[in-house]
Parts: sequence; C-alpha cells; structure tokens
Amino acid sequence: MLSRFITISIIILLVFLVEWYVFQAIRTVTQSLSLRYQRLIFWLFWGVFVITAITTFVAILTPRSSHSHYQTYLINTLFAIFAGKLVIVVFLLLDDGIRLLKFIVNYIFATAPNMPDAGKIKISRNEFLNKIALGVGAIPTVALLYGMVKGAYQYQVKKVTLQFPNLPQAFDGYKILQITDLHAGSFTSINPLKKAVAIINKQNPDLFLFTGDLVNNRANEVFPHIATLKQIKAKDGCYSILGNHDYGDYVSWESQEAKVKNLNRLKQAHQEIGWRLLLNEHILLEKEGVQIAVLGVENWSTRMNFPKYGNLAKAYAGSETIPFKLLLSHDPSHWDGEINTKFQNIDLTLSGHTHGMQFGINIPGLRWSPVQYVYKQWAGLYQKNKQFLYVNVGLGFLGYPGRVGFLPEITLIELRSKK
Repeated sequence: MLSRFITISIIILLVFLVEWYVFQAIRTVTQSLSLRYQRLIFWLFWGVFVITAITTFVAILTPRSSHSHYQTYLINTLFAIFAGKLVIVVFLLLDDGIRLLKFIVNYIFATAPNMPDAGKIKISRNEFLNKIALGVGAIPTVALLYGMVKGAYQYQVKKVTLQFPNLPQAFDGYKILQITDLHAGSFTSINPLKKAVAIINKQNPDLFLFTGDLVNNRANEVFPHIATLKQIKAKDGCYSILGNHDYGDYVSWESQEAKVKNLNRLKQAHQEIGWRLLLNEHILLEKEGVQIAVLGVENWSTRMNFPKYGNLAKAYAGSETIPFKLLLSHDPSHWDGEINTKFQNIDLTLSGHTHGMQFGINIPGLRWSPVQYVYKQWAGLYQKNKQFLYVNVGLGFLGYPGRVGFLPEITLIELRSKK
C-alpha cells in the first residue's frame, strides 16, 4: 500500500510540474487581460489540475475493470487536456532554450568593460511563441475529444478485392464481411451497434466472420447486445473466434472455477447470437461441388504478455486437400510467428487486435500510429509471397472511448479467381 501511495505521489508531482510549466505560457499570453479575467483563468486552470490529481489517485487505487463509464470518460477527458499540455511543454522548452542562449550572449557582452551590470539582464518569454504553443497544444486535445464524441461511432466500410489463382471458380466474387474487437463492455447504449448492424446487413455478404474480443473481460458485457447482434445475416452463415480479452485473463476472479464458468458463458453467448465459434477447428463451405476451408484458432501471439491458446495444427488437420484456405486468428503477430513459415498454403488470414491503437494519422500517402512500433502488421492488407493478411482495426474501443484517424471498421472482402 505504501509503495502504491509513493507511486501516486510521484505521478501527481510530475503532473504538477507540467501544469506549472504550462501555466507560465498562460500567464505570458494573458498578461494584457484585466486582473479579473487573469484570476478567472487562474482558478479554472488549477481547478482542472485538482480534479486531475483526485481522479488519478482514485483511478490507480481501483481496478480498471471496475471503472464506470462515467469514470472512463472523465479520465480520458482529463488525459486529452493533459496530452495537449505535453505538446505545449515542447514549445516552452524551445522558448527557454532561446532565452538561455540570449542570456548567455547578453551576459558575455554585459561583463565586458564599459557595459551595464550583468545582474540587470532579464530575458522575458516570447509571447508569440507561447501563443503558437497554446494553439498547437489544442490540436491533440480537440482531436481526442472529437474522437470520443464522434469518432467512436463513425463506422467505415473498407472494401478489398483479392485475387487467388487457386480459388475455385464457383467462389469467384464471394463476399466476406469481417468485424473484430467489439469490446461490448465499452458501449454505453445499444444504439451504436444497431447502426453498425444495419451497415453490415446492407453489404449483403455471403459470409460473416468475427475475429475476437467480443467483450473486455466478462461474458455479461455482451448480454444487452445479443438481440442486436442476432440481426446480422449472411448467406452462408456467421463464424467467430476468441480474442485475448475473451478469456477473462485480466480479472482477479474469486476462483478458477468462476473464470472457467465465465468463458463457458461467453461461448454460449456466441451460440445465442447465432455465431458458430471455431475453437482450433475448421469448417468446409461448398458450392457447385467444390469446397473452401475456413479455419479458426484460439488466441495465439508471439508477444509474451498475450496467451497462446491457439493450436493451428489441430485446426488445419483435415483441410490439407482443400484448394483454398481462410484462417481466422485474432493476433496478427501469428502471421509471422507461425502461419507464413509452417502453413504456407493458408491463402488468407484475417486478424484484429491492434485497434490501430485508436489513434493516429490515416490520410492518403501517410499512415502512422504508435502501435506500429509494437506490431509489424497492424492495419490493412499485407502480402508475403502468395499469402495475404488483413488486419481490421476493430469496431469497438477499449480504454480510450474514442477513435482518431483509425475509425471503427467494417471490412468487406471480395474473393476473385485469377484466370
């Protein structure tokens, strides 16, 4: 308990130092205002700090899984404001570097013969540079807040066409719809998913696939959404797999039996929704006397902090002679970790997991997110030799209740038989 208190105290101290530093810029750009307005800004600025300190204290002391939606939005609103302040600090450091350089130069000249006393040297802050700092600092704050208000539910349909020489002609033009990382426990109402389901059904897919993380931690998170998700339709059925969050590994259960019971209840929820859960197994789809295989594995990751429940060899067994194979695997690190080295005739892998970190720059010619420093394949389409991987950035959200740059995704993949 003492060590946690020390940790909290250090964090709050660091936050205070950032706040104090940023407040210097506030004072610089507001010095022409009346004393009344300066005092109002003072109380507003430090009032936000007090709320941030209290919220930080409570958030660290309580498990994340027990945070209410209200607490989550408050924490992330304060973080959005603080993120802007960190940007401001960069500009202030630049300003202070310039001030220091001016001081050194002036000091050298001031100590020369017949020059004013060095003790009278005073270099004030650059008001223009401080105004730029506040303006630029507002960008991440506004972006993060907008991502919470609009971005979280701004569903995007990504259409991808892939050609395969070994795809049976009967499946030419076959449409597969993929969603992933629903994280049902993060939704505050059923309305957003109703909107998403309507968009999904409008695509009229042949096959619907869900690639894991139906919930954040507990099976009961999806219960309010079962009736909505049951409305998803696809001509050849709906199939799903588990993601790392579905196993309940991030909850302190009262017993191992409780954890197992939760997982079993989640598996039952998949069935109630109408999704056939693939647990290290495969199914065959047939058209005009020819078949393709859909394989589904449990979570498998090359990263030590994520579990390896998947058994691809087991899912693969029996599909060897099938001309075209499609794999559902939640974590994209599985692709380099095992798929394209040991199972090179798996034609297409569909994954999720990364969320695109729910934040980044995603414009024509420039795609960047911090998650790319963790995952080599993290968003969109990848190819190695004849194998393809598609990483969907997710439909829901976790932690930060919003999306910036990488909006919630519904992927529609059309398979074409290359002639």
